[in-house]
Amino acid sequence: MSFRIELLALSLMTAVLLHAGAAAPEDSRNTDTPGTDTHFVFKAPDSLEAWQARRAALKSQILAAAGLLPMPQKGALNPQVFGKLDRKEYTIEKALLETLPGYFLGGNLYRPTSPGRHPAVLVPHGHWTYGRLENQPLCSTQALSATLARLGFVVFMYDMVGYNDTAQTPHRFGGDAERLWSFGPLGLQLWNSVRVVDFLTSLPDVNPAQIGMAGASGGATQTFMLMATDDRIKFLSPVNMVSAYMQGGDYCENAPGLRAGTNNVEIASIAAPRPMLIVSATGDWTKHVPYEEFPEVQAVYKLYGKPENVSVVQFNAPHNLNEQSRQAVEQFFDRTLFHDSNAEAVNESNIHIEEIQDMLALSNRRLPDNALNYQQVFDLWKRMATQQMDSIDDTEQLRNVLAADIGVHWPEHVVGEQNGGRLFLGRPGFGDRVPAHFQKAGNAAVLIVDPAGADAALKSDWFRRLSSNGRSILAIDAFQTGSAVAPRNRSATHFLGFNLCDDANRVQDILTALRYLQDQGYTEIEIAGAGKAAWWTEFAAAIAPASVKLRLNNFNSSVSGGQETFLANFNVPGILRAGGLHTAERLLKAESRIE
Repeated sequence: MSFRIELLALSLMTAVLLHAGAAAPEDSRNTDTPGTDTHFVFKAPDSLEAWQARRAALKSQILAAAGLLPMPQKGALNPQVFGKLDRKEYTIEKALLETLPGYFLGGNLYRPTSPGRHPAVLVPHGHWTYGRLENQPLCSTQALSATLARLGFVVFMYDMVGYNDTAQTPHRFGGDAERLWSFGPLGLQLWNSVRVVDFLTSLPDVNPAQIGMAGASGGATQTFMLMATDDRIKFLSPVNMVSAYMQGGDYCENAPGLRAGTNNVEIASIAAPRPMLIVSATGDWTKHVPYEEFPEVQAVYKLYGKPENVSVVQFNAPHNLNEQSRQAVEQFFDRTLFHDSNAEAVNESNIHIEEIQDMLALSNRRLPDNALNYQQVFDLWKRMATQQMDSIDDTEQLRNVLAADIGVHWPEHVVGEQNGGRLFLGRPGFGDRVPAHFQKAGNAAVLIVDPAGADAALKSDWFRRLSSNGRSILAIDAFQTGSAVAPRNRSATHFLGFNLCDDANRVQDILTALRYLQDQGYTEIEIAGAGKAAWWTEFAAAIAPASVKLRLNNFNSSVSGGQETFLANFNVPGILRAGGLHTAERLLKAESRIE
């Protein structure tokens, strides 16, 4: 649908509104642009209430970045479990799970031979050459899985996307179009992990209340990402990845918006108060963990009164899942789940390492006939997202999804500061600075936004044709427009994973300005944007909880289009996953914000 935004008749003295030419104070969004190798500092909140609110926001942020907000509808897993190997104390089977229709995850299911229901452990792998089947001094996922099975755990050891049996997509994939739909390896792997929990909890020999997870390197990233978003994970051990110094360098560990304003240390703290062992090494980016990162994680556990539920070990080794690290995990799980007073005696003696061809689910076997190729998996993802968003009737849920996918929020409070004859708006604690012109008049207010900035709006022909009829007027230089144009360092690795794109920041600035007007006591607020700014104002108005009106007039270009139009005009990761213009217009119409 074509969409245009109307600015009601305005009148004010342009001379009063034109700024005095003062240099804009520094906006931290241009200078503080972290990446995966930035040294982050995490400090635990002072109260449990503050942490629980932050925890909920982080969960939504992770799911949105992964393309899983809201969680897709779950279909039948149609598990194929076959090729049993009997190792006396445990058995091993090959497995294929249909985590999406026509998309298959490969793995191995280890089961104790002892009777009864058992705790279960998910074991994802890191970026070693042979994936889940790696077996060398620095890493053996097989040895970890077999030892846990021998202790009495049901274990599912499974692939990263693009590894071993799970090759319908490459491990690294994605481009401009995929980003609009939040389709990437991080989200696909997180979804696979969710479905693994579904599979394990369906097994008759698994206690569904006792599900844990352990992985190293990229597998550790998967471990704390699933823990942060799925409360069914009750105990865990991330190995050599909880760090303030490196956040994960691969595409499966990053996605746009994933760590905007956060880091792995804070994400790992979401585990509280669940039992967690953090394993670290002296020879990689986790060398500071015992005295820098761990105390802050434990401080979150203290908010729950459970500081003893988190512990840390460190070994003198390079990046690894070596025998020392594995043994620490095995003993921790044995002590935590079985209360074994002799857990320190647990070791990997006499563990049999299987041949690769005996473990691959697709060794001498083909994928089912309905298996999809990469483009078909992407198309399926898009169809599922569209159908899901269309099925949501609750306007508050729609608003929350749209805001989370863009990466913006309604500020709790906005400060206005005069500097050099200019007004600057900002959210306390965020470091943003939004140049603004404000003319106070009546009890109703209008916010105007032009893609070239406030001065361009005030000097334009369309603006001069309008009169205020006694309304107050706020004009802003949205991010990187007008006097807010400034150099921005975009060189950080996985820049969009840690920093909002320009258009998302512009939407945030409009929300900030709207909140400022609300803080000033205005209850009737209208918003208008010219040209490309019509995109920013439409999405901001849809997200804003304030009573904000958009009206139609013919001075604006129309706002419409599909994927290519978004890439050219509003290239915001996740925007089509959230339903794009259709979602925004549903919200605006449902609340009578447009005619």
